[in-house]
Amino acid sequence: MKLVEINNLYKSFGGIKAVTDVNMSVDKGEIIGLIGPNGAGKTTFFNLLTGIYIPCSGDITYHFDEDISSKNFKAHKMAEYGVSRTFQNIRLFKKMNVFDNVLLGYHNNLETGVLPSLFRLPSYYKDEEKANEDVTKLLKIFNLYDKKDELALNLSYGDQRKLEIARALAAKPKLLLLDEPAAGMNVNETIELKELIQWVRKEFDLTIILIEHDMSLVMDICNKVFVFNYGNLIASGSPFDVQNNSEVIKAYLGGE
Repeated sequence: MKLVEINNLYKSFGGIKAVTDVNMSVDKGEIIGLIGPNGAGKTTFFNLLTGIYIPCSGDITYHFDEDISSKNFKAHKMAEYGVSRTFQNIRLFKKMNVFDNVLLGYHNNLETGVLPSLFRLPSYYKDEEKANEDVTKLLKIFNLYDKKDELALNLSYGDQRKLEIARALAAKPKLLLLDEPAAGMNVNETIELKELIQWVRKEFDLTIILIEHDMSLVMDICNKVFVFNYGNLIASGSPFDVQNNSEVIKAYLGGE
């Protein structure tokens, strides 16, 4: 079942072509890897997927509970649609504690309206209890519960990465976009991250698209890999196919 369909996607900034006529589809439950050098168009592509940028032409369609087209995307509603993302440069509320950072990601799942919240009706307390339970569960999954009262700025780099992913999951997405999740991690942290991504995909019934420069991570966990170069999608296929593609080897994996 196709969850994402992209047709003739094009985005330019002035005379610079950032994404050029990209066609691809993503099936439900897949882990998709996007590779390519800096400036290849990967982050611009993510920004198109999340409504931060509007395509100059072409279309993105999400097949969630109902079909959602990029013609109607609103960036502030992407989490409500079912899309969550992390960023290449970690974006946390550094002076808030770990628990509250994740709780912020949960806000779209709160059912209590203004009046029950204002007057502290029973439905408000029930909703708050459910939110706290779900956030606690996520923090335990990511081994962050013992640090729930720590300010985010006091966490190690690896833990900050995990916290950002936990916050993205708190929104209960159908599609999770990870922008260089292994950046700055050591070998052991990267191994842990591989296992975590595979586990959360299954546990939360997710589809995941990730941008990553760590080739071992991409090749180990991705069902399909798409290769970008100067905004063009130049290759796609299984990790094995892409790894053995002469163009990819020459351009991205150090071949001659």
